[in-house]
Parts: sequence; C-alpha cells; structure tokens
Amino acid sequence: MILCITHSQDFYTIDRFFQHLSSKNIPYFRLNSDQLNHLQKISINVDSFEITDENGKSVHSDDITGVWNRKAWRISVPEELDQEYEKIFLNEYTHLRYNLFTQLQHLPWINPYENEKKIDGNKMLQLNIAQRNHLTIPPTVFTNDEEKVKAFFEQHCSGKAIAKLHGVTRKTMNGENLISTMVIEQETLESLSDIIYCPMIFQPYIDKEYELRIMYVDGEFYTGKINNSENADWRVSHQDYFWTAYELPADIKNNLTSMMKEMGLYTGAIDMIRGKDGKYYFLEVNPQGEWGMLQKELGFPIAERIADNLIKRTNIHE
Repeated sequence: MILCITHSQDFYTIDRFFQHLSSKNIPYFRLNSDQLNHLQKISINVDSFEITDENGKSVHSDDITGVWNRKAWRISVPEELDQEYEKIFLNEYTHLRYNLFTQLQHLPWINPYENEKKIDGNKMLQLNIAQRNHLTIPPTVFTNDEEKVKAFFEQHCSGKAIAKLHGVTRKTMNGENLISTMVIEQETLESLSDIIYCPMIFQPYIDKEYELRIMYVDGEFYTGKINNSENADWRVSHQDYFWTAYELPADIKNNLTSMMKEMGLYTGAIDMIRGKDGKYYFLEVNPQGEWGMLQKELGFPIAERIADNLIKRTNIHE
C-alpha cells in the first residue's frame, strides 16, 4: 500500500496519482495532514502505528510499502477548543505526527522526510549546493542589518534589487505563496529600519527573458516557460500568463540532476530565470512545490511518473 500525505483541499494532482495507482491495482491510503488531529484515531507503538480516518477507513503501518509526501499542512485546531489550550494541542499533535512519520523512515519515500525537511528549510544551503554543482546563482544575502543591505545594493544591484521572505506567513490551500517578491530601488533603502524585526533575502533584480518552472522527477524534466519578463512575481500579477513547454539545455539538466542527487531529493519544483544576458539563474527548489498547472495545461504525465518511481522502489507488484 502507498501512503499519501496531503491535505483535505488537495484534488487535481492527488486524483491523477490515485487514478494511476488504481489502474495498476495498487492500494493507497490518503492521510490528510491538516486533519491528523482529533478527527482521526491514532495509536503509535514502539515499532508500529494504526490510523483510522474521519471516514472510518484504517491503515496499519505494516501494510505500508512506500510514502509520497505530497503536501504536509498545518494541523487544524477544533473551534470548540479553548484558546489557552491551542498551543498545547498543536505542540502535541505535531510531535505525534513526527513520531508517526519517522516510524516509516526505512521505506521508500518521495521525498525522504529528513532530506526534504532540511532542504526546504534552508534556502542558503540550496544556493550553496546549486553553485557547487555548476549552476549560476544570483549574489544573495540573508540579513537583518540595514547597513549590510545598503552595501549589498551598491555592490551588486545596479539600482534595483528584490527582497523576499525565507518562509511565508500565509499560503492558500493549493500551496501558492501570498507574499510576493518585492522590488527594492534606491528610494526604498531609506525605509529599511524595520528589517531588524523581519530578516529577508536580498538579490539583484535580474533582467529576464522569461521564467521557468521545472518539475524534476528522478532525472526526468517537465519544464514550463511562462511569458513573464516584467513582473517580479507572476503569481500575484493581474496579467494573463500562459505556459508553454520548454526544453532545457543538456548541461543545465546535468547540473540540476547532480544538485538534486546531492540534496537527496527524488522530486522538486525548481524555479529558474533565463536572463537577457543568456544565463540560466537558479533561484530555488521547493520539494513540495506546485506542478499541477504543468500537467493540466501542457499534458505532462507528472503524477504518473511520481507514482511509477515510487512503485519501482517498493516491493509492490501489479
């Protein structure tokens, strides 16, 4: 049985994944991570666990042969719970979830839990590994020091930079970040004193031909080009954008493959920019990033390839 860790509002990508498993007569269990709380019955022993979900369907850890960590989500708190107990509720259910996941660490995962946690939580490590694997990265500083930002701006930015949070403060249930990348210009530098309360990542603004969203699946590439050359963040723009299929150069594929292997990831949504200078700039990889638009608009069989990769690494037989 394949365990799929997702959330209650995940539909299109997860449905395609389940359809592919069903076509091969492979059983699966959907674990909604946001509802891994009072809505489910969970018992963990020293070497096993059992879960009964909100619909009465049960799974025992002994039956699980592989895990797809599709999209973990914040645990939901019951409305009837007194606010003073909310911190305890979230803390204990978070610990329970982590104990549950680590019971399965000996199985094939997409992606291995600790690898994914480390890479997703460290953008500077991502850039370091990308550079080590011969990918071009923008000069970058992650700081709460106003003077360091000003010095970085003068040295690297030619009058224009971007600033972004390392994490995000809000997301929609489909995973889109609602805090956009901000453009920093000379006059903006005079109002950075509050950065001491919110460290940010700063990079030069890259004059771009277009942006690329690349879904990597264990050496395979499914790449979409979006016709955005002006806005810093196409996700929050009101313009109509469209995706077209794109073929990456062989050397970029080789370098990305090498990077992902060093990170210990089988899959990830990679963001790159093709600059007007002809260079491909690596920005980041999100192990649980969105790719449904690439499958839906470009016909890429991403869900199927993820399922096939996991099936291949388990002892499941059709």
